[in-house]
Amino acid sequence: MILASASPRRKRLLTRLRLPFRSVTSHVIEKAAGENPMHISRLLAARKACRVYSKNKKAWILGADTVVTVNEIILGKPADEVEAQRMLSLLSGKAHRVITAICILNPSGETAHSEAVTTRVRFKRLTNPEIEDYIHTGEPYGKAGSYAIQGIGAFMVESISGSYTNVVGLPVCALIKALLSVGAIQRFPVPEE
Repeated sequence: MILASASPRRKRLLTRLRLPFRSVTSHVIEKAAGENPMHISRLLAARKACRVYSKNKKAWILGADTVVTVNEIILGKPADEVEAQRMLSLLSGKAHRVITAICILNPSGETAHSEAVTTRVRFKRLTNPEIEDYIHTGEPYGKAGSYAIQGIGAFMVESISGSYTNVVGLPVCALIKALLSVGAIQRFPVPEE
């Protein structure tokens, strides 16, 4: 299987699952028009998978995309400190949705599975010094919504409803079910050779 992503979080999750894979960066610009975050996430996951398939035919391809949405506003990855500050201030004291879509292409390049998983996350009310100090850790960069639940950013999370790994960047339960159902893997855990 080829993971159409350079995300260290997605690679770490797949490695922990002992799924054989290699990673190829898709170089897809993570912007899409539209207002429906589930649709946008699925569209971007499919674009990433298709881009990687075009240069890696005859392999199973996994594309994924994560978006964070609060008050119908889609939060991507912050470009700078100002954007990270704005995003974290928007999330402070509120519930938001984390949506990760997966798209699996079969070795013929056809879409074998496409799905978006949603997790509800609630943040505590953040003080300005907490936001500033968190930004200065560098952790918000490269992450949708400007935080990493698996890192220092966990201090902000009051509650979560849904898949934890979805918030990290890959809904593991849904992914394994999908890989089994489309025949990309025959059983799980994958037997060691």
